[in-house]
Amino acid sequence: MFDLRQLGVCESYAAKEPSQMAALIRNLEAPLFAGSDNGQSWISSNAKDKPDFAFGQYLPVTAFAAPMPVSSLGDNSFCQTYGTKAAFYAGAMANGIASQQMVTALGGAGYMGSFGSAGLALETVEEAVKGLSARLPDKPWAINLIHSPNEPELEKALVDMYLKYGVRTIEAAAFMALTPSVVRYRAAGLSSNPDGSICIGNRIIAKISRRETAGRFLGPAPQKIVQSLLSQNLISEEQARLVLQIPMADDITVEADSGGHTDNRPLTVILPSILALRDELYSAGGYRVRVGAAGGIGTPQAAAAAFAMGADYIVTGSINHACVESGSSPQVKKLLAQADMADVIMAPAADMFEMGVKVQVLKRGTLFAMRAQKLYEIYNSCNCLEEIPAEERRKLEGQFFQKSIDQVWDETCAFFSKRDPAQLERAKDNPKRKMALVFRWYLGLSSRWANQGEQGREMDYQIWCGPAMGSFNAWAKGTALQEPSCRKVVDITDHILNGAAYTARAWSLCCQGVNLPFSARFYRP
Repeated sequence: MFDLRQLGVCESYAAKEPSQMAALIRNLEAPLFAGSDNGQSWISSNAKDKPDFAFGQYLPVTAFAAPMPVSSLGDNSFCQTYGTKAAFYAGAMANGIASQQMVTALGGAGYMGSFGSAGLALETVEEAVKGLSARLPDKPWAINLIHSPNEPELEKALVDMYLKYGVRTIEAAAFMALTPSVVRYRAAGLSSNPDGSICIGNRIIAKISRRETAGRFLGPAPQKIVQSLLSQNLISEEQARLVLQIPMADDITVEADSGGHTDNRPLTVILPSILALRDELYSAGGYRVRVGAAGGIGTPQAAAAAFAMGADYIVTGSINHACVESGSSPQVKKLLAQADMADVIMAPAADMFEMGVKVQVLKRGTLFAMRAQKLYEIYNSCNCLEEIPAEERRKLEGQFFQKSIDQVWDETCAFFSKRDPAQLERAKDNPKRKMALVFRWYLGLSSRWANQGEQGREMDYQIWCGPAMGSFNAWAKGTALQEPSCRKVVDITDHILNGAAYTARAWSLCCQGVNLPFSARFYRP
């Protein structure tokens, strides 16, 4: 390592203007040398060993920042495992909002995206799997597997499909406990290498927001579930043996205050806690599971902060919702591009309505959150549809449903008779369960209305969104990225990652006493 005191920069190569400094910091592949000249800070990418200071041609170097390409951010083993050029992936957004087009664009650029399979019909998911397999045969991509406590057969069918088509990476989301389906997916990809080590064929990225859930994925599969799968001949004896020797997940994505399902935890609180848990289990002799950060990452500064806290990789979500490649409608993208950080709110979730689980949505320009909360209040106060007060029933049918409750029930029956008949069986002699299914009709369709830009349903749009969207909008204001039509997912990803490296380099210089102008400290697209 060189001694800064023996280095100098020719004065003519020293950048002192903010725009010149920013240009040098942006060149991530070059080193940075810095110092002060009569109280004014300067930066250069050229330094000379043991210069002659006597003639005043050289300025002494007092600070240094190493090259920092985006590939150096986070844990490079993430890139090696998934074949990406950066420790990053774009998280799944349900109902195909994280679309084939989005995942294909990211994969083609060397990034990984996770297709949003949750809420889609099996036929639609199968079409996506076949399409992505064909378009990205040697490129990175993943697909979501969302926990479905009310529809275990659907979860099983998705795993059957993923195994059938050889899907190698899934993003397991909303799991509160390990299920036979997710354990089967993990086990079915295991084999032994010639040297006796374990070959992991099926990768799992577990998206979590609680320590207890993280602990389940950081450890091996429960033996009881493994034995059950073995007895049903769903896995081999070798796979049953191997799955008890490795963690259930290769990666744990710590989801902070995000759009959709979230516990609204601040990243600065939950990420260090999960990192400590991982290191505790790893020190006990386990495989080292990578821990990534998601939720609230809408600017380069946020990305840089996540990496600085120890995240092995980062994940973006809400900011991709408004991208050109998003599966959402132009109307929704316009609303998202206008959102501020405070324009979000929690509302009852369609998939876990009866459990009181909530999702974070956009409140600007829609009444969905208020109406969804009203449905949950009615569900808690009434035992059946017949107990709903007449005035409330008229409001539901006239404003919320825009059709009679009987019509809604008929459509619900038609839907579940194809998707999951067991849901109707459980509601046959359970009037409260029937009421929940009727209310879930509204909650489920509201996101589809948003994606399709359904006219006449604008006030019922359910738009999953976290505060990162508002942060991104403030950062992008006055640039080309302000307009939704200019927001391409690869461009945004490039800016977030390049900006994160830029921010880290600028901060490193500041920490060494370089007084950078404020306009040179922050990356702008």
